[in-house]
Amino acid sequence: MAASGRLDLVDSLTGHRGRVWNVSWNPTGTVFASCGEDKTVRLWTKSSGQRTWMNKTVLTDGHQRTIREVAWSPCGNYLASASFDATTAIWDRKSGEFECNATLEGHENEVKSVCWAKSGNLLATCSRDKSVWVWETSEDDEYECAAVINAHSQDVKKVIWHPHDDILASSSYDNTIKLFREDISDNDWINCGTLASHESTVWGIAFDKTGTRLASCSDDKTVKIWQQYLPGNPEGVVTQSNEPTWKCVCTLSGYHSRVVYDIAWCHQTDLIATACGDDAIRVFKETPSSHKNQPEFELICTVHRAHTQDVNSVAWNPKEAGLLASAGDDSRVNLWQFKEETIIF
Repeated sequence: MAASGRLDLVDSLTGHRGRVWNVSWNPTGTVFASCGEDKTVRLWTKSSGQRTWMNKTVLTDGHQRTIREVAWSPCGNYLASASFDATTAIWDRKSGEFECNATLEGHENEVKSVCWAKSGNLLATCSRDKSVWVWETSEDDEYECAAVINAHSQDVKKVIWHPHDDILASSSYDNTIKLFREDISDNDWINCGTLASHESTVWGIAFDKTGTRLASCSDDKTVKIWQQYLPGNPEGVVTQSNEPTWKCVCTLSGYHSRVVYDIAWCHQTDLIATACGDDAIRVFKETPSSHKNQPEFELICTVHRAHTQDVNSVAWNPKEAGLLASAGDDSRVNLWQFKEETIIF
């Protein structure tokens, strides 16, 4: 027997003009946001009993240039948008409709990524100015810069938070992934790990549901799986300064023919989806005989013309297993349903 599967196209949504850069589900999986070159954020939802996703809201006037990424707060009441105009807008719906009620300024140029911590009290942004900023939020919705981190030597492409802890990961044009945490003793954020194995820009990163594994995708056309090893680990992996070590334990190469722009690790099914410059979406699954320290993943699904141009973003629905959203240069947002099949030889 061998694992296989397919992605069935559920919906293909139009409305954006120009590239759609990013899609992001709200925490309950009932709404998703998309953003792009047209400087708008669009909110999509589905009425009960309906199969079609509808664009219920278009958020405008928040940015002067392309919106690169959108992120929901853990409570689902706030939405952050990162833009090439060097700002991050915070939208809330206290009035009943989403409105931009705060603008975070400080980056010198394009903001590439934004992400909320699980606690909801921290927000991270990163930019072409090579910096990562950590922002603290207060109960009265004030946003204060808690740290400016200058650990990367080039454009920072992506920031994500650990699924359980206030640990931040970033990836960069300098080919590395870096991890940060707050050092309580001096109230500053420190670089607590550097993951180096990719040979070119690291575009996307994603934690698994446990937070002990990280997947990364790159301009070098590979996907890498990283495993966390705590101090005193039974495998004997060396750690320093009482910090965990992250080791590359698997490289998936030969599957993608162009740059891999985004990666999503489903916290329900453990499937990994990739968005590629060859217009395809691929889904990988860990094999049953896989070992933690030498894991094996197999390609179980490829949609070759998922979009008619580059696929920029993929996002698994956090509640509905197998539902995947994607965004592309073709101005479309597509929705897919993954269905697993078993091939018996």
